[in-house]
Amino acid sequence: MIRSFLHSGTRSFGKKYDYDVGYMHEVIDASSKAGIALTLLPMLTQYKGPEDARAVWAGALLASTLDGDCGPCGQLVVSFALEEGVDEDALLAAIEGRFEEAGDVGLGFQFAQHTISGSYETNTFGETIRTRFGKQALIAASFAAGSGRFYPVFKRGLGEGHACQQLMVNGRVGKVAV
Repeated sequence: MIRSFLHSGTRSFGKKYDYDVGYMHEVIDASSKAGIALTLLPMLTQYKGPEDARAVWAGALLASTLDGDCGPCGQLVVSFALEEGVDEDALLAAIEGRFEEAGDVGLGFQFAQHTISGSYETNTFGETIRTRFGKQALIAASFAAGSGRFYPVFKRGLGEGHACQQLMVNGRVGKVAV
C-alpha cells in the first residue's frame, strides 16, 4: 500500500517536470522506508522564505545543485525557479557565471558557493541577504545551499549521475560556467 502510494506520487512528479524518476522507483522498491525518506527531503529544499526573496533562494539552490554536478537536477531547479516567477534572464546569467547581471539570483548563487567552499571568512553575501530580505530569507538560502547537492550526490552514489554542461531556460540554452 505505501509503496503504491509512493510510486504514484513519484510518477506524477516525473510527468509534471519531465524528469526521469527511475532511480526513485528503484529506491522505493528496495525499501519503503528509504522511499519515504526520499519523499521527505524536499521539505528542506523547498523552504523558500519570503516571496520577495525567491530569486535568492533559487540562486542558492541552483549553485548547490550544480556543485553536485547533475544536469537533470539542475534543470529541475530551473523549472522550480521559473514556477516561482524568477526572471529567466537572471537565471541564465547565473548559470553562465555573470553574477552581477543575475541580480538577486546571483546573490543567492554566490552565497551558496561561499557557504559550500568551507571558508570560515565572513560571508558578506549572507549579510547582504539578511540586511535586504531578513532572517527568513537567509535561512531559506542556507537550507538551499546545504540541501541542493543531495540529489546529484545521491544519484551518483546509485550510479545514476549526470554531468551538467548546459541548462535550458524557457527554450534558451545556458552554458554552465561553474
